[in-house]
Amino acid sequence: MSTLYLFAGAAEPVFDIARVIEEAQADGWDVCLGLTPTAARWLAGSLEGLGVLTGHPVRWDYAFPGEGEVWPEAAAVLVAPATFNTVNQWALGIVDKFVVGVVAEGIGKGVPMVAVPCLSAAQARHPQFERSVETLRRVGVSVLHGEGEVEGGDSALFPWRAALDAVRGVVAVG
Repeated sequence: MSTLYLFAGAAEPVFDIARVIEEAQADGWDVCLGLTPTAARWLAGSLEGLGVLTGHPVRWDYAFPGEGEVWPEAAAVLVAPATFNTVNQWALGIVDKFVVGVVAEGIGKGVPMVAVPCLSAAQARHPQFERSVETLRRVGVSVLHGEGEVEGGDSALFPWRAALDAVRGVVAVG
């Protein structure tokens, strides 16, 4: 079974994460869940259960020096919902958050990655956001954003199935 790192930011669709983990597991993935610090605060009451569901500790912060790695190596990474802040930090290499540090390093390691932004239309019009999307695409990240893609934080409209299918499209599940 291949390992999928599922990294989620603080946007409303993060509240569906348990269902998404189950869907990914049904697709054949061993899922490790990473959260931004704000998303971890939002899900604080569910973190233990999410760890049980995945079979791995939920992470939202860097380990201390000398601590061993607690997750298996990723075959792929899905960053969803990817907030305005997460996308921009990732593209700019600002790695003060665990999940951003892992995906920034993933570019250099050649790990297949998919990002699904979740932001307001106003944020999407910010000039840095489009530059960040272009930067990520240029280095091989599949970014599901643009005409025909869902924007905003409506959980009911967030394209979780399309996100999981896109991950399947960038790497074969073993």
